[in-house]
Amino acid sequence: MTEVAAGVEPDGDAEFYSGDSRVSPASVAAATWALFVGLGLVMIGNGLNGSVLGVRSDAEGFSLGVTGVIMASYFVGFLAGTAYAEHALRQVGHIRVFAALASMASTVVLVQAIVVHPVSWSLTRFVFGACMAGLYVVVESWLNDLATNRTRGRLLSVYMIVTMAGLAAGQLLLNVEDQAGYTLFIIASVLVSVALVPVTLSASSLPPMVVPESIGFRALLPRIPTALVASFFSGAGAGALIGMGAVYAAQTSMSALEISLFLAAPALGALVFQWPVGWLSDTLPRRGVMFGVGAAATVTPLLALVVPETSPLATVAMVLIGGSMFPFYSLGVAYANDWLRAEEILGASGTLVRVNGSGAIAGPLLAATAMSVFGPRFFFWTISAMFGVASVYIFYRIVTKDAMPFKRQRRHAYFPARASGVAANLIPRRRRGVDGVPTGEPLNR
Repeated sequence: MTEVAAGVEPDGDAEFYSGDSRVSPASVAAATWALFVGLGLVMIGNGLNGSVLGVRSDAEGFSLGVTGVIMASYFVGFLAGTAYAEHALRQVGHIRVFAALASMASTVVLVQAIVVHPVSWSLTRFVFGACMAGLYVVVESWLNDLATNRTRGRLLSVYMIVTMAGLAAGQLLLNVEDQAGYTLFIIASVLVSVALVPVTLSASSLPPMVVPESIGFRALLPRIPTALVASFFSGAGAGALIGMGAVYAAQTSMSALEISLFLAAPALGALVFQWPVGWLSDTLPRRGVMFGVGAAATVTPLLALVVPETSPLATVAMVLIGGSMFPFYSLGVAYANDWLRAEEILGASGTLVRVNGSGAIAGPLLAATAMSVFGPRFFFWTISAMFGVASVYIFYRIVTKDAMPFKRQRRHAYFPARASGVAANLIPRRRRGVDGVPTGEPLNR
């Protein structure tokens, strides 16, 4: 580790150390919920902004290829923003970084309303993605400092719920006003700006910045290839869905209400299915669960092809798509952690996030290309193909490689798809049977 979190985490409930100061449970609860309220507002603005740009890109006559570049720019910015935020946090602290990034994100949304052009939207979408990555790093490192050994898993679960619920709520705001005007951009900007209030008024102490030494892709590839494949293709599928879902919906005859429900449904599916998938992951062999969820993520997009676009069944299909797609990344992270030593989890998490982000960049570009060449309905075929490739590879590993003994698996953690590597600080480290990995344990899985 390049740095170690300051303070001690007793197991008692009466008090614990946060940074260098002793903090009461009431203060911790207030600070935690202030962070979650701020994060929720940011996610609502983020969800609304992405949907508005997708719908407006179609209305403005941008080609699908150009729109794919605009949407992929967010994920490029996301990868760049994480590294910048980690550096800035060491220099000026959490509150200043959060305030600066939220202000910048709010500003670029207004620029999008003023300058409607593919180049400006690509640049502002890049900046917005970088700002969002930095905001995630701030919240995650702060939550890590507030967490105890008993509450880490719960905080990570709440973090996932807040991000997905906020994303869904942002889609529903498409009904507030006609997408052709400025209003929705202004609402998204205001939401991100208001997120400053609970965070900057939080009374918690400033946490130390914990950044692990990264374990490179080449070092991880022979050890956890299944997790890397799952991370890449789950990112590609999510990037295609989030980036091009609004574009697909805008090209159909859906009303504004139907579009908003269509786009919010995957996030709702993630909320509904995350816990059952996690329970199965802790009850059955994990690779088998990964294969089943990957197969479901392959089949459910095809269900959307056999129902009318404006039918309520299309929304149900989107719920099932989200319910199988988003938990897939958590399964990949959990599987990787099974095969890593406790001290390696943080370093490997950064690589998994970058692999997932690389897939998210490719997703909108591939979906836009397929939709442009073969028609809008290939939006679903593209997502199905991505998870189909991942499922075939997982099946191949099941047939050719031995599984981790069940009692040696770590507990499943609900890891948000757009979290940064810093969030891995919240993942519980203990295994079911023993804490740590014996020296002779095979690592090539």
